[in-house]
This record gives sequence, structure tokens and C-alpha cells, in this order.
Amino acid sequence: MGIKKGQVVQLSIESTAFKGKGVARYEGQAVFIPNTAPGDVVEARIIKKKKKYLEAKVLTTIKPSSLRQQPVCSHANVCGGCTWQHIPYEEQLKFKEQHVRDLIERIAGLPADIVKPIIGCENDLYYRNKMEYSFGTRRWLTEKEIRSDEYVDDEAFAAGLHAPGRYDKILNLKECHLQDKISFRILDFVRNYCVTNNIPAFDTYHKKGFIRHLVVRNSYYTGDLMVNIVTFEDQPDIMEILAGSLINEFPEITTIVNNINDQHNPTATGRYENILFGPGYITDRIGRHTFKIDANAFFQTNTKQAEVLYNVARLYCDGTKNRHLFDLYCGVGTLSLYMADAFDKVTGIELVDIAIQNARYNSKENNVHNVDFVLGDMKDTFNDKFLVDCGQPDCIITDPPRSGMHPDVVEQLSKLEVPRLVYVSCNPSTMARDLLTLKNFYDIKEIQPVDMFPQTYHIEAVAKCNRKK
Repeated sequence: MGIKKGQVVQLSIESTAFKGKGVARYEGQAVFIPNTAPGDVVEARIIKKKKKYLEAKVLTTIKPSSLRQQPVCSHANVCGGCTWQHIPYEEQLKFKEQHVRDLIERIAGLPADIVKPIIGCENDLYYRNKMEYSFGTRRWLTEKEIRSDEYVDDEAFAAGLHAPGRYDKILNLKECHLQDKISFRILDFVRNYCVTNNIPAFDTYHKKGFIRHLVVRNSYYTGDLMVNIVTFEDQPDIMEILAGSLINEFPEITTIVNNINDQHNPTATGRYENILFGPGYITDRIGRHTFKIDANAFFQTNTKQAEVLYNVARLYCDGTKNRHLFDLYCGVGTLSLYMADAFDKVTGIELVDIAIQNARYNSKENNVHNVDFVLGDMKDTFNDKFLVDCGQPDCIITDPPRSGMHPDVVEQLSKLEVPRLVYVSCNPSTMARDLLTLKNFYDIKEIQPVDMFPQTYHIEAVAKCNRKK
């Protein structure tokens, strides 16, 4: 009859999958199970049945893996922020490197040995410079509460991170070890302040309430600290008093902003913004350049490791004529400026208007005069007219979002006879997909994985591609 949904089975975890889940096999089918480690023997319930695989949830660990360690955080098994705290960092690196090799071989059809040994991160905790916390009216229940025979009310003011796969449930954090310790202290203060002063959280079902998100950004090099409070309404009286209380409690704060997102979308980006304290931005460095970072601007989340990533990209650009570099998906211009002294001219392209404004400001403030930034959607802007206006590049760096490059961009890159293409990716699976097409026009010489996000399954990779003769 075959396995059924809801069936309880015993499984031995053999390896890990790209999204951090353990992999077992049952009756010839792959079974994906979160919060496991290779070597675990578990009793699990089948919760999803697909044509090619199964998904399961651990009920009991019969025999723990020798790889296991005690997680630092009490939320490690239920929080979506960290997926691998129960696995030593050295082992995490091995798994990530193997994931990149598997994707490059399976999706791109390239030999796995072009993937170089992974570059690890110096700090495997407290490495993030940004945390986005959410507020809600429904909290995620603990495992004990879920298994209780008695009714447990989940309606309560909650502040923390979304439970995995749930936009409506908030894991009410009691600790977090991804950003500087002051980050969680600020979250805890704002949560207690709102409860004490009857400030309601935003209700995603009824589309009402006030506080939606708290975003904390800190600078690695300058010590700047931003608090961005995202609300559903513009209520200056409430926000001014809250801002004053934050400054009294945390004199380290250098700026406080209030983003107002009065739309029904769940993002932490406001339709408009009020500056409550300080300049409304922070500054940080990558390499020898200083960057202005607004509340909604993109900046590499791991500042120190971004320099390692950029050094790899710079190394992969060597050997070209170094006259003109295109930086596709350039963000606030960090990589463009990092590469500027190695080229006669750099042209950056970016979709987000505030990012382009920041990029132009950053180039001016750093006295970099050979960089130009163009606002536009890559799939529409990066065309023949753009090449006529901006000139032909000798080298291209592309650093697309997790979804990878739009097919139109890949096609344009295929047509361009640019000697060197350097592909920086935060999602090796979509990079492998794009390389499947690009390999018809480029020799993919090597791929360097760089770990930017310890304790998670996420991994960056940089590909060096030479145009075929």
C-alpha cells in the first residue's frame, strides 16, 4: 500500500539537504526532516507526501548523532533564524561546501571539482549587522503547549521572529544570538514598553493595530546604532515618547526612524519615513570606503565577511584589461566602490531608487569619481541602447537577488562578448540554473563558496567565468 501521511516511522539521518533539513530514506524515497543531524536515529511522523519525496517531523530522537552539540539558544529547534545550532560550525562548513558541489553538478551539469574549499566566518555568533523583528497578536505555542490536552490561548502580544512557514504566528523571543547583544535588549524593551502602555501590535487578520516591526542596524566599524520602528499608522505623539524612552535606556543609539507601512503587505519597508532622532542613517566601512546606510537600503548583513567575499570577486576580475566594469544589481555601491581603483570606469545598475541615491552619495563622500550609477530594472535597462550609452565593458560582476537573474539578463550576457564574468550569488541553486545557460558561452573556471551566515543553511558563492574563444 505504500507509506501514508500521518504514518510514524523510524528513520536514520544520512546527510543534509540544501535548506538545512536532514535526509533519510524510507522504502526507496527521500525523506526530509528538520532539526536533525547526520547519524541521528529518530521516530518521525510523515507530514507531507510528494511524488518524489516525503517530509517528516521528529517525534522522538532514539539515538542522537555523535555530531550533535547543545545549541546556544533555547529557541534553536523552533526558530527560523537558526537551523543548525545543534551542529558544530566546522561540520556546518563541510555540509555547505558539499551542497554547492551537488548543485553545480546536478543543476549546472558542471564538474563538482571546480568548487574550491569553503571560506569560513571568523565569528559564528553575533555576526549580523541587521535584525528585523516582527510584532503580532498571535504567538507560536511551545511544544509542551501544542501537546497539552488542555486548550491553550495563542492570542497575546508577541515580538520576535515569524515561526517557520507562518506569516501570522510570532515566536515570542526570549533571547537571540545573531546580532550584537544590545539588539535583543532593545527588542525586549520595546515589547515591555508596548505592553505596559497598551500599544497594540498589528493584527494580520483584521488589518488593524499599531506596531509592526522593529529593525535594529549596527555598524561594525563606526559604532553607529539605528532603531527603525515600523508602524501601521503615523502617530507622532506615541513615537516621540517611545523614542525618548529608548534614548534614555540605550545611549548607544545614534538614530531612530519611524517607517509607516499603512498598506496590507507584510514588509518592514514604510510608504514614508519620519526621523525621530539623529541623522536618519548610519555609516559603516567595507575596505577603505565609508557607506551611508538608510533604514531601507540594502547593505551586506555580515560586514566583516563581506570584505572576504569582495576580495574573492576582486581576485576573479584580475587578468582582464580593467578598463570598464559593469556591476549589475549594485545596491548602495559597496562592490562598485571596492572595485573602483582596479578599473578606469565602473558602471553600477540597480532597481531601488534609495539604493542608487545612497550609492551616488557614497561615491561622492569617498571621492571616487570614476563610478557612475544607473537606476533601472535589470531586465529592461540592460539592453543594446544601454551599451551604446555607457560603452562596452571588459568585465562584468553580477550579484543578483536570491531568485537569480531574469532570463532576459542571462540572454543579454550570453550575447555580449565580455572577456570575464564574475557571478556573486547568495543562492547557489539559482546560480547553477543560470550557469547552465552561460556555460555555452563561458568557461566556468572555478567557484568559491564563502560562508556569510553561520548557524543557517545559507551560503554565498562566487563563480569565475571566462568567455569562450
